Amino acid sequence: MNPDVDAAIAVLRRGGLVGLPTETVYGLAADASNEAAVRRIFAVKGRPADHPLIVHVAGLREALPFADVRAVAADVDALAARFWPGPLTLVLPAGPAALPVVTGGRPTVAVRVPAHPLARAVLAGFGGGVAAPSANRYGRVSPTTAEHVRSDLGTDVDLVLDGGAAAVGIESTILDLTLLRPGGVEVAALEAALGRSVRTHDVGVVRAPGMHAAHYAPHAEVVLVARGEAGAAARAARALGVAAGAAVLATDAPSTAATALEPDTLPLGADPETMARRLYAALRDADTRGLERLYVELPEGDGLAAAVRDRLGRASFGSRR
Repeated sequence: MNPDVDAAIAVLRRGGLVGLPTETVYGLAADASNEAAVRRIFAVKGRPADHPLIVHVAGLREALPFADVRAVAADVDALAARFWPGPLTLVLPAGPAALPVVTGGRPTVAVRVPAHPLARAVLAGFGGGVAAPSANRYGRVSPTTAEHVRSDLGTDVDLVLDGGAAAVGIESTILDLTLLRPGGVEVAALEAALGRSVRTHDVGVVRAPGMHAAHYAPHAEVVLVARGEAGAAARAARALGVAAGAAVLATDAPSTAATALEPDTLPLGADPETMARRLYAALRDADTRGLERLYVELPEGDGLAAAVRDRLGRASFGSRR
């Protein structure tokens, strides 16, 4: 067994908090059956107590104490066979092991089987479920490296397991057989697995993590620019007057004819997979540089591009508060 994995399991068993790498983002993990440990997650993050958490488990069998799947067994079997382990969270009727502090007092519970090998090793050795929202202060940019977790939470987290940079870079798709949050699994793939359409959920009541309008926000003000021809965000920045402390988060390469009036460019990537993987690191980079305003080009298309637009919209709303 990996000694770092052993150490993480020991921390979880004594009621501590672990910065846990997953393929989506790093989670702040605690024993999902330990109410005091779960309440510490809320305290460290500054997270509202009525916001549900995702229970991460090693497999479908390990999810069954937390979730009652009898009414939707065929759908759960089809989705688990296709997408678990992976970036899909299912919202299901709560089972007897789902604590109210985890579910936010709701009759449902969110469960997921992560794909990261270190997370899977921890869960297999731990033998239960861990509640694990993103390992950052509430409402801020999610962490995609161990250093992001350490920078945000410091000694408030007992151990950070370093699993490298997150491969997906944005959170899991959340599904309760209506779509709650777009993410690392595309809607078209869900529909293909289920053999029917999936409806988009109207985000009014917060029924799952990451559904607040203000979320994933850097300290810099985020100004969204519709994707058009190359350099759309740079032109918008110039039109409003580029001042010190402003930059562009662009899908295009920086202009080779840049002038003193050209804003600094932080590359996001030209394809949705790269955009998703780099997004949170780029937003954190803007804060590290002390930027006051960030102009961002919105990617076009479905799938991960839609998930990136969702995160940018919430980041923009949150940065204005």
